[in-house]
Amino acid sequence: MEENLLPEQTSDNDRIIQVNIEEQMKTAYIDYSMSVIVGRALPDVRDGFKPVHRRVLFGMNELGNNSNKAYKKSARIVGEVMGKFHPHGDASIYDTLVRMAQEWTMRYTMVDGQGNFGNQDGDMPAAMRYTEVRLHKIAEAMLEDIDKDTVDFQLNFDDSLQEPTVLPSRIPQLLVNGSSGIAVGMATNMMPHNLSESIDGCVAYIDDKNITAEDLIKYVKAPDFPTGGVIYGMEGVRQGLLTGRGRVVLRGKCHIDTKASGREQIIITEVPYQVNRDTLTDRIGQLVNEKIVEGIAHVNNESNNREGTRIVVDLKRDAVANVVINQIYKYTELQTSYGINNVALVKGRPKILNVRDLISEFVEFRMEVVTRRAQFDLKKARERAHILQGYLIALDHLDEVIRLIRSSATPDLAKDNLINAGWGIDEIQAKAILELRLQRLTGMERDKIKEEFDNLMKLIASLEELLGSEQLRYELIKKELLEIKEKFGDARKTEIQYLADEMRIEDLIEEEDVVITISHLGYIKRTSASEYRQQRRGGRGAVGSKTREEDFVEHLFVGSTHDTMMFFTQQGRCYWLKVYEVPEGEKQSKGRAIQNLIQIPPDDKVKAIINVRNFEDKEYNSNHFIILCTRKGVIKKTYLEDFSRPRANGVNAINIIEGDELIEARMTDGNSEIMMAVKSGRAIRFPEEKVRPTGRGAIGVTGIEVDDETDEVIGMICVNKGETEKTVLVVSEKGFGKRTSVDEYRITNRGGKGVKTINVTEKTGKLVGILDVSEKEDLIITCKSGITLRTGISSIKEAGRATQGVILIRLDNGDEIAAVSKIEEQEINGKHEETGNSESNESNDNQSETTNTQ
Repeated sequence: MEENLLPEQTSDNDRIIQVNIEEQMKTAYIDYSMSVIVGRALPDVRDGFKPVHRRVLFGMNELGNNSNKAYKKSARIVGEVMGKFHPHGDASIYDTLVRMAQEWTMRYTMVDGQGNFGNQDGDMPAAMRYTEVRLHKIAEAMLEDIDKDTVDFQLNFDDSLQEPTVLPSRIPQLLVNGSSGIAVGMATNMMPHNLSESIDGCVAYIDDKNITAEDLIKYVKAPDFPTGGVIYGMEGVRQGLLTGRGRVVLRGKCHIDTKASGREQIIITEVPYQVNRDTLTDRIGQLVNEKIVEGIAHVNNESNNREGTRIVVDLKRDAVANVVINQIYKYTELQTSYGINNVALVKGRPKILNVRDLISEFVEFRMEVVTRRAQFDLKKARERAHILQGYLIALDHLDEVIRLIRSSATPDLAKDNLINAGWGIDEIQAKAILELRLQRLTGMERDKIKEEFDNLMKLIASLEELLGSEQLRYELIKKELLEIKEKFGDARKTEIQYLADEMRIEDLIEEEDVVITISHLGYIKRTSASEYRQQRRGGRGAVGSKTREEDFVEHLFVGSTHDTMMFFTQQGRCYWLKVYEVPEGEKQSKGRAIQNLIQIPPDDKVKAIINVRNFEDKEYNSNHFIILCTRKGVIKKTYLEDFSRPRANGVNAINIIEGDELIEARMTDGNSEIMMAVKSGRAIRFPEEKVRPTGRGAIGVTGIEVDDETDEVIGMICVNKGETEKTVLVVSEKGFGKRTSVDEYRITNRGGKGVKTINVTEKTGKLVGILDVSEKEDLIITCKSGITLRTGISSIKEAGRATQGVILIRLDNGDEIAAVSKIEEQEINGKHEETGNSESNESNDNQSETTNTQ
């Protein structure tokens, strides 16, 4: 390919070198584009400013145009900035100055303006010779410590002055005020956020450097626009916060009023960010004229600077206000979308940033500023202490110093004489002593010098400690951020409205521990866990539920309102229900029929409940199992994953043979030992590995041999291997019980007869319950009469397998124990409270708890 070369030209004084035009154009354009990207269009991630904003604030600061001083003409500021730092014309500088003073443009204004700075209707600001400005207090917080070598300076455009490359901002300015700009080949469009929320996010990051963007969204919830409005839907906002790219849909705020004549009118009180109110009013009128929107009689913009936005839409008599509002949202800018594109300069290079990146970059910049400030203060303190030390030496030898100075012919000779006097004075101290005023030689002044020196030594020690500890510097950053929040923080202006498909009911439900009770006849309710007070062993109990004579509480467990309950019925079906969906009732109330909440057939009945914290964790689901046990001694093991997709009409959990029924369900992590007990007082212990996992439709295998037709399995527990805190608690129907070490039950193969677990007599009655318990838990006993008793497990003494145990509850004649359950106790200031960890069958895992009663 033939190259396009510039013709060679020669002269006496110069020589033109031949170059490739294509390469020259490419290089020149790349240089230009980088100049635009770095020097004009994109903000710096540290202080959130483009060069023009930074130069305006720095120029005002250099002029002493502070918040506590008089206003200065805008033209004065523009001329100062243009002449010293920003040679790009007065229009761009004044436009920047105006925008930083407009409350509807910046979420937190940096400039305090006096005069006509325009309005939301699109009116232009007055000329710069008419308006006046000064720095806002929040802008001063961005410039604070700039004279303490906290940031780097560079030469201005003509190399005559120094200007900062970045401001030592105490505020995450890029996050709170956002930015927009079009560079070459890239653009940025960053939304403003609430200062209080942003600082809370920074503090959360300082407390935990490994915090994720997902966790930070709990603090920095969504953009917060200066003009208010309503964010309509959060999915695009979440994507913006998590990835740096997203979309936010913003609606204006309006309400419906009725006039004295009976006609309705729509009052628009807030419009979306950067929407012109006059343009919006004209567009509504245009839609009426074009008959796109029906039902509007008249529209008028009644907004003013004092009362704010007020656009009145008068409706015709037969118009439906909500229909008209939705049409206005659809066809006008009253609903507007903004693309989120978080591009900023990080170490001079453009980068897309999510919310965590924005916060971490700002906090690390503050760390650099705090470190440099401390180093500067330490240097100055040491220099001053050095001079004061010279003063103190001179005052200790005052007469000799005066004589030495008087005898010296010149100042230089006096300085040399002081240095050579043998008192340890150096040249800097000697110069300071020669410049000392005579009034400092009085006794009172000497005390002041000594006090100042002592204070400086304390300051030096604290600064050295600060520089020696990164943790102390982070604590200082956090303290300064919280001071900024206290001083400038405010409430959100923009509301958040979730769409129907985004709404998580759990977000609206307060998370708390509750007691779930299910009666023998199938009535369910939830009660605050605090209503169950602790009593001593052997007490009379308290009335737990008002039930019919033939009814009694059969299941009781503690869980969180955000948990999911899995219900296993005697016919082997599994159903799901959120805890918050269970109707709330008092401790003594009856509850609601469970058939009204889940689709259980009339001839079926709930036999076991498992409480799961989160079904969304696939790894957790694949490493945990559901163990099922039937009355005839059949046992079955299935992956939790097989139950992770809830269905309204339930699923088969186990195939039950005729004459049998499901009695127990537990969750394990695959490393448990299974114990099954029968009514006649026998129990078996075998490793979980002896039962291989099968699908939901399988029958299962034999767990314990049940010979007698009158005998049956009454319960099953799963104990982690090597668990030393757990003991086996067995309870008989006449109120006797005892605890026994797990090791007293020898390990066998599944399918055997087992060993004796309690000495069953006519006095004790048959075995009714088996639990794995620790001394930190409480036992809740429920009788067929409705009486409940809560007692500490620690009050039940350990005994051998073959003993009958001690009396746990004194029963009335004819009454029997119906169910036993456990909850963990927590003693706070002498009071016992539940923590919600009911009957967990696995190692301490926060994601899920298994609760079960028999």
